Amino acid sequence: MLEQLARRFLTDLKTVLPKGTEDLPEKEIRSLLEGALKKMNLVSRQEFDAQQAVLLRTRTKLEQIQAQLAELEQQLDERLKPEQ
Repeated sequence: MLEQLARRFLTDLKTVLPKGTEDLPEKEIRSLLEGALKKMNLVSRQEFDAQQAVLLRTRTKLEQIQAQLAELEQQLDERLKPEQ
C-alpha cells in the first residue's frame, strides 16, 4: 500500500511540477512517506477494528443498562405514587 501511495504521490507531483521531477526516485519518496506516516502515530486496521468491536459491545451494554434504569425508575415511581 505504501508503494502505491508513493507512486501516486510521485505521479501527482510530476503533473503539478513537471520540470525537475523526472529524476525523483520512487524509493526516496516511499521512504519519506513512510517516515511521515510513522510520525503521525496511526493505528493499524487490526487495532482499529478491535477498538470498534469494543465500542460496539460497550454501546450495547450501555443501552441495556439504560433500559434497566428506566424500568427501575418506573417501578419506583409506581411504588411512591400516592394511592388514589
